Amino acid sequence: MPHDEDPRAIRIDQFIAHPPAKVWRALTEPDLVARWLMPNDFKPEIGHRFTFTTTPKKAVGFDGIVYCEVLEVEREKLLKISWSDRKRADWTVTWRLEPEGKGTRLFLDHEGFDPDDEAQQLSRRIMGGGWRSSVLPAIAALVADL
Repeated sequence: MPHDEDPRAIRIDQFIAHPPAKVWRALTEPDLVARWLMPNDFKPEIGHRFTFTTTPKKAVGFDGIVYCEVLEVEREKLLKISWSDRKRADWTVTWRLEPEGKGTRLFLDHEGFDPDDEAQQLSRRIMGGGWRSSVLPAIAALVADL
């Protein structure tokens, strides 16, 4: 099975034509993160607990709050956070930045989906599509304006 079809994870990457320092700002400054993802109280400090807030989706039992904790930080190289709805979702999201020419290759690994849970697999497909079609392009556009 290609790594792209791992039922336990979403793995994608995107080239951004700007250096890692600019991409890092988009991933770690709360006001910038709010522009491409959700309002938050993020700080790039290991152990910091924070939330993302968005519109609740009652049909799937989501109250609109994502509970997170910073697990790893390596400035301009790596950011790993936990991602939970405190019900069914217990995932990790890892961003890796690698210099590529004059730009950055941004890797996203969203891991921890249960391959035997239909609801989690539906979430993986929906979120994978959102990361690919909306979030990564939004980060690239934001970085271009910094």
